[in-house]
Amino acid sequence: MSRTRNPAARRKSTAHTDVPTLSEEDGVRYLHFNSEWIQGAMRVARPSDLVLAYTQQMMAWLLFLRPGMRDRVGILGLGAGSLLRFTLRHTRAQVDTVERNPGVTAMCQAFFRLPGSVRSTIDHADARDWVAEPGRAGAYRALMVDLYDSQAQGPVCDEPSFYRDCYRILDEPGIMTVNLFGQHDSFEHNLQGIRAAFDGRVLCLPEIDQGNTVVLAFKGSALDLSAGDLLDTAATLESRTGLPAQRWARSLLAGVSASN
Repeated sequence: MSRTRNPAARRKSTAHTDVPTLSEEDGVRYLHFNSEWIQGAMRVARPSDLVLAYTQQMMAWLLFLRPGMRDRVGILGLGAGSLLRFTLRHTRAQVDTVERNPGVTAMCQAFFRLPGSVRSTIDHADARDWVAEPGRAGAYRALMVDLYDSQAQGPVCDEPSFYRDCYRILDEPGIMTVNLFGQHDSFEHNLQGIRAAFDGRVLCLPEIDQGNTVVLAFKGSALDLSAGDLLDTAATLESRTGLPAQRWARSLLAGVSASN
């Protein structure tokens, strides 16, 4: 979810604020939960593009891992399907998406070109329960967490136990990316929970204009790359996908240097 409001979306009701609604402006279609807060976006002419800057940053785990056909990637929070569409297009991994609200899935199927792929499954479940299932231990190479409701008051799953379960279901090496609101009261609480679950192996990308801060948390050896290898990987990734990966790599390296 982006902290950006879309003036084209009008608030209709406060009785059931998690009802998915949409708006469209300048060739971009937006998903909302009956409010002006943007839950996701799709460029109608190029649906596989990542329109919002924070959704691009959610893919920053590709700087460190390139999943194969036998790997699984998890997405917690379907939104407008942006991360799912991009992951299916640019990786060969199996993708499991968790979405609590079946109405969001139906909206994506009708208006956001939700991909129908043998590599994609969507579970309608609470993300807390899903990550806590014992059979998921070590199952996922990457996990992308973007869980917000219509109130936009921080992630709806923010307990330390939730982040411990996210760590547990990652394979080694594995990476989790999480969308947080950098200037929101929820930020430090969530960051502390992530650091505790991942033994401090956490990096943050610079906050973007909308206020989103994407956190990367590492399990195993995923973080163990030299600066040169990281920059080389970033150049290849940027050429292959169009993501601003070289800027991310330089920012991450600067953050590591500042902390040492």
